Amino acid sequence: MGHETPLTIGQDITRRTSTKAEAARRPLRLGIDVPLLLIVSTLLVFGLLMVYSASWDYSSTFMGESQTYMLGRQLIFLGMGVLVAIFCTWFNYHRLQKLAPIVMAVTIVGLIAVLIRNEVINNAVRTFSQGSGQPSEAAKLAIVIYLSVWLYAKRDQLSDVSFGLVPLGAILGLLGGLIFLQPDLSAATTIFLLGGILFFLAGGDLRQIAFLLVLGLIVGWIVLRFHPTGSQRLSEYLISIKDLTQAPMHLSRSLEALVKGGWLGVGIGQANTKLTGLPVPPTDSIFAVVGEETGFLGASGLVVLYLLLMWRGLKISQRAPDGLGKLMAAGLSIWLALEAFINMAVIVGLVPFAGNALPFISAGGSNLMVSLAAIGILLNISRLSAQNQAEEERAFDAFVDLRWRDRRWRVPRSRRTESANRSSRR
Repeated sequence: MGHETPLTIGQDITRRTSTKAEAARRPLRLGIDVPLLLIVSTLLVFGLLMVYSASWDYSSTFMGESQTYMLGRQLIFLGMGVLVAIFCTWFNYHRLQKLAPIVMAVTIVGLIAVLIRNEVINNAVRTFSQGSGQPSEAAKLAIVIYLSVWLYAKRDQLSDVSFGLVPLGAILGLLGGLIFLQPDLSAATTIFLLGGILFFLAGGDLRQIAFLLVLGLIVGWIVLRFHPTGSQRLSEYLISIKDLTQAPMHLSRSLEALVKGGWLGVGIGQANTKLTGLPVPPTDSIFAVVGEETGFLGASGLVVLYLLLMWRGLKISQRAPDGLGKLMAAGLSIWLALEAFINMAVIVGLVPFAGNALPFISAGGSNLMVSLAAIGILLNISRLSAQNQAEEERAFDAFVDLRWRDRRWRVPRSRRTESANRSSRR
């Protein structure tokens, strides 16, 4: 068998060369979802541009500060938010299973503290100090984290009402009730919507989901019918549906801005509706400013970016290494997209007025930081998914290599048969 050794060595060299060439052809893996990172980066840069355009007059006229005041604050919160996102990217999301109750407890304490502090701004009690620190924004992230952990832990018992619907209703009722007292109807509605969506994604019983939906519609109707703010917004919305000329000022000025923008817009910084009575252009109405300055094309591009963000989030959910990652990634991506589409739907008159911010675009530190924290968790899930996939590939390569090495030293069956025949003839 001495003549087989050079051939075996040659085969080994050829195989090693082929393996190195194949490794060189493999795409570079950064371990995180690069498309999601690019989408969010684009939103952030565009958001800074629009915050400055929408706020320079508002900062000086209504706040009595310099024209760059709101932009400067947004940059500070952006820097802190990026640090939070980096931390969340490298903080294993599985640790949130132990931290979720603490996150929820801190959120509830914050919501109670805001009510005790009782700082009234625009007929609402939502912040700690001079409009800063809004725990209702953090509550949206907290409810996604907490329910993802809780529903994943109870996934085998969700069909039981005592383990599924009743505890879920208690959690949503407590958090939504505290937010409702501020009052912040849009945030409370978002909390209940997220709860129902996560319960459905976790595999909740369809009868319980139907009951939850009917109950939500009844409660929503009662709030809109008898709560002063809710009834006013509903009546204004119904009036605008019948006759746009009778629409409330916020909607009429927003539509005016969109009409002025046309297809291509009047140019960044050139809008005048923000200077002539458009309510809070840097925050709730910033999409109207986007529509006027960049036109239908720019506004549509922004819608596409949010659709892409949700698509990447759902892709991360699909590839997550376990059920907790799947549920959390889906919840976070749907929440960010839901916030965006509610804000934009309000501006074009599709839904009653709601105070939802436009994620990554609207001025506001609380929303920006929790949104970036959500992106950090999504990147963390994608990073661990990539690590898990790489480990599986290494294990498979090791198995194939072991099988090849084992096969290399075996005598082929044809040779074994020929040798046995010669021995028998002797």
